[in-house]
Amino acid sequence: METKILQFGEGNFLRCFIDWMVQKMNDAAGFDGAVQIIQPIGDELCVPAKILNDRGGRYHTCLRGFMNGEKVEKIEEITCVKGVDLPANIEKYATLPALRFVVSNTTEAGIQYVKGADTFPAKVLRLVKARQAAGLPGLVFIPCELIEHNGDNLKKCVLQHLADEPGDTAALKAYIEKDCVFCSTLVDRIVAGRPDPESAARYAEQLGEKDDVLVCGEPFHFFVVETPAGFDLEAELPLKKAGVNVVYTPDMQPYRTRKVRFLNAAHTTIVYWGLERGFEEVAQVVTDPEGAAFLKKVLFEEIYPTVNLPDAEKTDYANSIVERFTNPFAHHKLASIALNTIAKWKTRCLPVVCDYYKLNGRLPENMMAGYEAIARHYDNAK
Repeated sequence: METKILQFGEGNFLRCFIDWMVQKMNDAAGFDGAVQIIQPIGDELCVPAKILNDRGGRYHTCLRGFMNGEKVEKIEEITCVKGVDLPANIEKYATLPALRFVVSNTTEAGIQYVKGADTFPAKVLRLVKARQAAGLPGLVFIPCELIEHNGDNLKKCVLQHLADEPGDTAALKAYIEKDCVFCSTLVDRIVAGRPDPESAARYAEQLGEKDDVLVCGEPFHFFVVETPAGFDLEAELPLKKAGVNVVYTPDMQPYRTRKVRFLNAAHTTIVYWGLERGFEEVAQVVTDPEGAAFLKKVLFEEIYPTVNLPDAEKTDYANSIVERFTNPFAHHKLASIALNTIAKWKTRCLPVVCDYYKLNGRLPENMMAGYEAIARHYDNAK
């Protein structure tokens, strides 16, 4: 298989979402493409990256939970990943003729412009600069970072870094503007990461091998890609043909608002509130009577009125969140959700709090209780 996708990020989410989709396209839609992963930061590979490389990029996903009321626990082998490399080696992949797509998940803090810094957008500039110099076609960027208009913001930051370059950059700017495509996206799948020790042992026996980079996620998935007018992404990246739950749209905002507020804002709100009460996993919070009441108030009384969609659609999605959070297989660690909490709270929760205040003239009680728990954590960490 030729490398058609360059992926910035070796983490669990992309491996259980994008790479899983690439495998589906290879198996069912004739995509015949490989993924080369770039570790976004550092000059030495992290432990999971080293394990992936030792395994030749091969690993497994385990999707488990409830889907349409049915209990699901399905292990699948992912063979589309070639391996993981360091960001210092970006330019050598820029000249691969078959390369067409760049996906990423560098956290909410990843897509930003910092003058003189080696940010993710600065690395993208190095990539497109080398590709343009090689006389090769432009690339399609599909960022999965959970910020609004992630594609537009990535392009903006790349051009800001370009403006800092010496000399005549007009040709490279035209290449970025005209030959490259930046798609904004919305991603929706809860990925818990490594299985608990008991499950890991069971899966090793089932597979006949120990896979230390096996990643667990829920069966539910939803992918929204905002594409420019006249650009047929499905023709090049056959996600629908592969059976992926994907929507191509010129305006993803209604989908984004629904997902970020009901799913992600709820996650961020319960994290430190739950940790303070001794809980370690999302399902423990939601199956506890106090935790269940706390979450339902967040979803149905505080977030619900701030989402401008039909009531039936909001109710169905909010109920699905409760079911997904109670997934008995997920073992979704609160500590993993707590990474980059301040950046997450700003993008996920603050808009809800502001809209709720405009509607009611007061702050949402439970969401603010979640924020106060975050503040206490950071205050104690000083």
